[in-house]
Amino acid sequence: MNGKLKKTLALTAAGVMAAVQCSTAGLFTSIAAGETAATSFPYVIEGEKMEDADLWTSIYQTEIPGYSGDGFFYLTASPASFEVTVPADGMYSIMVHGAQILDKGARQQAVKINGVKYTTQAAYSDKWTDYDFGMVRMNKGVNTIEFISEYGYMAIDTVTVDEAQFPDLSKADGTTVDPDATPETKALMKYLKSVYGKHILSGQQEIYGGGHGVDTTIRYDANANKCVDSDGVEYVIDEESWDKTESGEKFPWHCTGPDGQVYTYSTQNRNYSYNDYNFEVRYIKELTGEEPAIRGFDFGSYCPCYAWDDGVAQRMIDWATKKNGICTASWHINVPTSKADYTLGEPLDFSKTTYTEKTDFITKNCMVKGTMEYDYFQLCMKNLAAELKKLQDAGVPVIFRPFHEAEGNPSRTEDPIDGSGAWFWWAKEGAVVYNQLWNFLQDTLRDEYGLHNLIYEQNLYAWSDNSAKWYSGDDKVDIVGFDKYNCQYNRHDGKQQGTPNEDAEAGIFYTLNKFVKGKKMVAMPENDSCPSLNNMQVEHAYWLYFCPWYDSEQSHFLCGKEYQDPETFTELYKSDFCITLSELPKDLYKGSAEQPKTTTTTTTAPKVTTTTTTSKPVDKDIVYGDTNCDTKVELADAILIMQSIANPDKYGLKGTYEKHLTEKGKANGDVDKETEGLTSNDAMFIQEFLLKKRTTLDPSAK
Repeated sequence: MNGKLKKTLALTAAGVMAAVQCSTAGLFTSIAAGETAATSFPYVIEGEKMEDADLWTSIYQTEIPGYSGDGFFYLTASPASFEVTVPADGMYSIMVHGAQILDKGARQQAVKINGVKYTTQAAYSDKWTDYDFGMVRMNKGVNTIEFISEYGYMAIDTVTVDEAQFPDLSKADGTTVDPDATPETKALMKYLKSVYGKHILSGQQEIYGGGHGVDTTIRYDANANKCVDSDGVEYVIDEESWDKTESGEKFPWHCTGPDGQVYTYSTQNRNYSYNDYNFEVRYIKELTGEEPAIRGFDFGSYCPCYAWDDGVAQRMIDWATKKNGICTASWHINVPTSKADYTLGEPLDFSKTTYTEKTDFITKNCMVKGTMEYDYFQLCMKNLAAELKKLQDAGVPVIFRPFHEAEGNPSRTEDPIDGSGAWFWWAKEGAVVYNQLWNFLQDTLRDEYGLHNLIYEQNLYAWSDNSAKWYSGDDKVDIVGFDKYNCQYNRHDGKQQGTPNEDAEAGIFYTLNKFVKGKKMVAMPENDSCPSLNNMQVEHAYWLYFCPWYDSEQSHFLCGKEYQDPETFTELYKSDFCITLSELPKDLYKGSAEQPKTTTTTTTAPKVTTTTTTSKPVDKDIVYGDTNCDTKVELADAILIMQSIANPDKYGLKGTYEKHLTEKGKANGDVDKETEGLTSNDAMFIQEFLLKKRTTLDPSAK
């Protein structure tokens, strides 16, 4: 498949030895013969030295003293570029030492890597400062870095390109922010922590409300007092659901079929129908043979304006207790579009409600007693708490994600957190009010309703460093998440535009990690296209879980080929890296630790990330083949083995070279157990693995 990392090097032991000899002489660059020598990193270029750059020493009448070199480049109407050469596909960081004096708020800046755009928000600064463009992906060989004038008007003194530095994901906290969390909730949090940075959990959002409706021929026969379909099949009446029509005719709202399916009465058609909430999970099972470990739900139907029970609590209980699955839930809670249309406690037509920012509902008043908003939000929380209590009583914890996607787009004013880019009512008055509302909800659910079965997940964006100000704090958030919807945008893996965008979004992943100082796990609670296995491993984007949004008439996020490549999707589900429902621990909610996957075959990428379950203990920290301990398996690992053999004083365990062999690297590189210690056989095995002649480097695999 196109998504697989292609290795065409003709690797031989003799070739590696030749490379070792060159390296020992100071000539080795890890680039094959005939190719351009690799750039030495960190690489720094003066702005005015870039191709097509003009030399500036002042911005018209404004001088910014302290620049390096002869001056700087001022990005106006014309772009400027330069090239770097890298030895393999991977992630690199770009830092601009610059200034931005045009916009007192922030101004979007863009850089293209081989024609693919990355953006950042550059804050105002009339002094030279560092602007972090984050992590970008570069491909093996020559790469063009071009600063384009899309918005521009940025002074660039220098640009620094360096190999990406990946933080230690094991620092993430595995305890809940609620000290009184239920045992099941603590056990789930412990399990999530155990797999974070090693695997990714598969997920899928189910449709909510009245979605995926299926009509039937079932009708209520008043004379016979039966629910029966056109084939004469009788359905069991829910005796607690009796009601009357406006004309006084009695009928039951619900009946249940022989297969356990619950049907609901339609007052319009006077028949019974049901919502196929299993549509997405069933599709995944048919496609991959597996089911997702996490299932997404929503409590949106319990809005006080039109509250109705769509049975979500029972579906969640069944998923956790009968299927041993993990539940996550969002809360698309609506408010009246116009407060004048609503009387507290009375129903309101759905069309007159909204969860968008287009409402006169005042968010901050949710916390002010005596206001309509306060009384309304109290009803919202009461309805929500009733459903969450059902789950807590059943021993079911929930990864709870209320008030999602708060920041929306970047602010449209000079105030970067005023909420002017918000999409939803809960964020339209800015980050300060949003955080107050988050805390208010959390405190009420915990202290007033006694709910302790929640792992709190908060959505963040990564437009600029100001995005971090939407974070409610380490003591209020268990997990942070980013919702990936980018099928229509540039992709960074070099694949054809117009195909599903399987970017791993490593830049965003590590920006969020930076926002929370590595203390919280980072997840992808909503997405269109799933990141490909290869992209996640090449880019080191180790999201806690992914969760495609449900299919609708407008967008087929799961089944549509414009969003998901069935082959790539199946490849991810069947990989060792991805955890599915059947691979969750059987004692998941009893404090289980991580259970290793039962196979190590990894045919899609050179990075080995998993261990094999055997009769003897396995060191989960071993990454077989990763001799230089950079978390990747590549030619450099084979070369280090041969270097340590040829010149142990420099490259051996006690060598003088800065990146000499370590004990951990020795353990990783010892893939041939028929020979003792590191030998040329270990280097040869790694080469064969890169050439796809071996499917695994784990010596315990059969």
